[in-house]
Amino acid sequence: MDSESFEKTARKEGYSKIAGIDEAGRGPLAGPVVAAAVILPERVDLVHLDDSKKLSPGRREQLFGAIYDHAISIGIGIVDPVEIDRINILQASLLCMRMAADNLRPHPDYLLVDGTFHIESSLPQEAVKHGDRRCLSIAAASIIAKVTRDRLMEIYDDEFPEFGFGRHKGYGTKAHCAAIRAFGCSRIHRKTFRGVKEYVNRQG
Repeated sequence: MDSESFEKTARKEGYSKIAGIDEAGRGPLAGPVVAAAVILPERVDLVHLDDSKKLSPGRREQLFGAIYDHAISIGIGIVDPVEIDRINILQASLLCMRMAADNLRPHPDYLLVDGTFHIESSLPQEAVKHGDRRCLSIAAASIIAKVTRDRLMEIYDDEFPEFGFGRHKGYGTKAHCAAIRAFGCSRIHRKTFRGVKEYVNRQG
């Protein structure tokens, strides 16, 4: 990724601590939704940085470490499946992005938010459609969010080995759906989601 136009534009307007924000885990049937907010220095060399979905797991892990080495600040937000079911996945995604921004130290003075929605914040912000492909700091946030969530799902794999969370990370693969049919749903399944809600009365 070679485009830093969003950050450059914000800097020309007088902002200096510009945070890119993205989330991971809107689509899965199980596990939390995780967001990251990343403030990068004005000049940073992160080779192969791109939308996390375009990268191999090994490349994401490599960049995860590099981003932590170079970033001015990183904030994480996590919303669990109970809250996702209570407020819906869109609101949960916006909530965890706000939490990630609130957890930045130093605090940002401008936000670049992946997608078409703004988050609840008094800070000036811009929603960037496909921001994980078009904006350096959002791409960095997408990697931090994705790797953080994947690691959480690997921990859950130890607790619920029958579901195979370490392999599919909670997404609705054939193997995962077959496991839900066989074992019911676990405490980390999203019980309002199609493919899970039909088996809530068989919770494991």
